Amino acid sequence: MSALKMILLSGAMALLTCVGQAAIGQQAPPLRDAVECRERGGLPNVFAKWKAGKEVRVAYLGGSITEQNGWRPKTLAWFKTQYPASTTVEINAAIGGTGSDLGVYRVRQDVLDHKPDLLFVEFAVNDSGAPMDRILKAMEGIVRQTWRANPSTDICFVYTLTEGMLGDLEGGKFPRAAGAMEQIADHYAIPSIHMGLEVAHLHQAGKLIFTGPLPKTDAERAALNGKIVFSGDGVHPYPETGHQVYLEAIERSMAKIEPVDKVGRHRLPAPLVADNWEHAKLIPLSAVALSPGWRKLDPASDARAKQFQSRLPELWKTDKPEETITLRFKGTALLIYDLLGPDCGQVSVQVDDKPPVVQSLFDAYSNYHRAATLPVADSASDTVHTIVIRLLPDQPDKLKILHQRQENANITELDPKIYNDTAWYAGAVLLLGDLVK
Repeated sequence: MSALKMILLSGAMALLTCVGQAAIGQQAPPLRDAVECRERGGLPNVFAKWKAGKEVRVAYLGGSITEQNGWRPKTLAWFKTQYPASTTVEINAAIGGTGSDLGVYRVRQDVLDHKPDLLFVEFAVNDSGAPMDRILKAMEGIVRQTWRANPSTDICFVYTLTEGMLGDLEGGKFPRAAGAMEQIADHYAIPSIHMGLEVAHLHQAGKLIFTGPLPKTDAERAALNGKIVFSGDGVHPYPETGHQVYLEAIERSMAKIEPVDKVGRHRLPAPLVADNWEHAKLIPLSAVALSPGWRKLDPASDARAKQFQSRLPELWKTDKPEETITLRFKGTALLIYDLLGPDCGQVSVQVDDKPPVVQSLFDAYSNYHRAATLPVADSASDTVHTIVIRLLPDQPDKLKILHQRQENANITELDPKIYNDTAWYAGAVLLLGDLVK
């Protein structure tokens, strides 16, 4: 398995098991009949630009399934073929292992600042364990931020699946996260495409194997008797097979959506959820008080800063115990946009006069660095809060944490060159509210 594939797999599976560093809630899925495409208000503005031969900018906001070399580049190539007189430009805003609860904070920086004409939103897999109210608030926040920035931007929700979602789809119902997202799509007349419904139909008909190795020899191909092998891990489709099924779902759906022709600005009705996250903010870390031991990493000379430059234009690091981030804010939620990784340590988080809470910057998937969020204050009272986050001198029990995954069971000792540190990499504050001096 390639390093890239390992990263994509572990990122999404980390989210499915723990949704990054955030808590998971379980609620009954809404009953929603499974339909591949609901046209609703269509995508009239982007089709008009394509047909007029104008430049079209297509944004893809999602997780690792979108980050893969799969349905995203395949659809982009298909759009270019369909509209050769137009220049179709990609805005790749996918981050593996993240859901809409991060997407709503980063949509302005990663998508809207690049002025998209069409925005695909794909979080149905990574939101599968999230509480229903958080899905609704985040997805509605993404929609309202987008149309406040540019009411002419068309939006399309797309849903993917994992092997565990086959039962719902084969039973004719959407899984819980997609069902929640459909409520937002209904309210705002946003078209939606479930790219995995045909996968479920093929599986139910005995024409598709969801998880298995791709055949390598003629004999192995013959043994499949024409069946499609969809994925190697139960989550990420193979580009050659599974993502091709996703592409074909887009192609069929675009033929249905295209005739919906009401070019103009999208209307913003009253919110479906009054306290949605429309005003979610991403604020560079330089805007808050950092103790002297922090240093800003230069992408020109630091490999980590260069790796994450497109997502964290500012990346700061400290590996000195007792270094702090201190800030005050008025609002209801605050997180730190940071990294998990093998050399990371742990912090204590203190909100107002409450006892400090220790949080690890390392998890069972931390054999590489990836973007994450450190929850600081969630569902807080809408008053002024004082936050102090302190890097602790001791490491978490990294070997024990890694052994939480069966794949790491054979690790008996950790390479000190990789794991022996207590670093903290952070780049931004995610905020529902305002900073207070």
